[in-house]
Amino acid sequence: MKIAIILIYAIGMLAIGFIGRNKSKSTKEFFLCDRNVGPWVSAFAYGTAYFSAVLFIGYAGKQGWGYGIHTMWIVIGNAMLGSWLAWKLLAARTRDMTIRLGAITMPEFLEGRYGSRTLKILAATIIFIFLVPYTAAVYMGLSYLFEMTLQIQYIHALIFMAALTGCYLIMGGYYALTLTDFVQGLVMLIGVIVMVTALVGQQGGLIHATQSLMNPEFAPGLKEAGAIPGWLTLLSLVFVTSFGPWGMPQMVQKFYAIKSRDAIKPATIVVTLFSLIIAFGAYYTGALTHLFYAVPPANLDNLMPLFLTQFAPPWITLLIMMLVLAASMSTLSSLVLVSASAVAVDIYAGNGKRSDRSTVALMRLLCAGFVVLSCVLALKQPAVIADLMIIAWGTVAGSFLAPYIYGLFWRRANTAGAFAGLITGLFTSVFLYIKLGKPGIPLAGTIAILLPLAVMPLVTILTRPMPQEHTERVYGEVGQPVAEKQAVAEA
Repeated sequence: MKIAIILIYAIGMLAIGFIGRNKSKSTKEFFLCDRNVGPWVSAFAYGTAYFSAVLFIGYAGKQGWGYGIHTMWIVIGNAMLGSWLAWKLLAARTRDMTIRLGAITMPEFLEGRYGSRTLKILAATIIFIFLVPYTAAVYMGLSYLFEMTLQIQYIHALIFMAALTGCYLIMGGYYALTLTDFVQGLVMLIGVIVMVTALVGQQGGLIHATQSLMNPEFAPGLKEAGAIPGWLTLLSLVFVTSFGPWGMPQMVQKFYAIKSRDAIKPATIVVTLFSLIIAFGAYYTGALTHLFYAVPPANLDNLMPLFLTQFAPPWITLLIMMLVLAASMSTLSSLVLVSASAVAVDIYAGNGKRSDRSTVALMRLLCAGFVVLSCVLALKQPAVIADLMIIAWGTVAGSFLAPYIYGLFWRRANTAGAFAGLITGLFTSVFLYIKLGKPGIPLAGTIAILLPLAVMPLVTILTRPMPQEHTERVYGEVGQPVAEKQAVAEA
């Protein structure tokens, strides 16, 4: 029965991809749905890309066991900083500037803003390299759950997920992604609410369960006394998972595609509420494991699948399966599409005159290639799921956040500063992950995001500013809303 329902769900996703074939013929249509995505769909696309199987399986269980009820700080950070503040500050400016520059990807934005093709190629390379382990982590998380709940072998679950993601995305591009994200977002909301309600019902209700979780013994991670204190690791987790999305290309893409400035305000409200509900459900469920287990399994990646299959009724387990499947499909689609664009749009199409048709064809081919590559890495089952996600998240966000933010808000920001910020984030992240090891992963990501924010303005001030003519074109008419037609003409 469970397998039959999941197959029906998969057929529905493929049908959406088939419908989207005729709406994904040009590069702009395939990657951005021709910048015509409404507020609700944009909000759900952002939220579903934010939360995946990595959160529900590896991350929420591991952090919920380590920090208990204190993971609610992560929930607040993700909803208010990673969602509300991101949309409030970045969405309108990003949309306007990318239209003026004619940019549809993060590397194209950096090239247009700073006038450097080398910067674009470097950015595209970082995206393609470091989003592979992120995608592999999502595949691993979902495959673990399939194996434990449906008794489907890990490798078979992995191949099924890869084939499904590749097929509907290759057919329908961003159009298919947004439609499936909306459907999957609804599944996630229903699934989270039902899951939490069923589990707290076994512990005397939400209030009683929360009071029980206030026990200091249920936050062993805070008591860790090593080179990196537990409280510092928790703060780092809040920071990386909340500010990381500001520099992640697959998240910023949602700002490019929204259809108008007027659509941004309702989208901001919807995405904040969505993130609050989903993040609360995931981390609170992870913390609840303390009320059901005295000792966790040796591998904390298996804690949530074991917990949900043992203590949730069968029909709720099925709904949770659908919830995690929906979360994973959305994140996978965004990651694959952005990674494919890094090569097809930023390197291939940007290197001389290429036909739009050949660029779209290459992007479809690269979507398939990226899925296969991520699948191969997931088959190796490296490290643990949560670690893979944070490493990729911290490195990519650390590389792009400073050039992106300063490029939006600071007219003086120049090419030398952008290179300094990007390279500082990249090498700081890699160096600290090697130096600090597994316990220092969240802290490494935090430093990799913060340090470029200090280095970039310093280098910018010490080097020559960009030509005034270029800066004026980038920012348009200062203090006035940018009309879409005028912006496109200027670009």
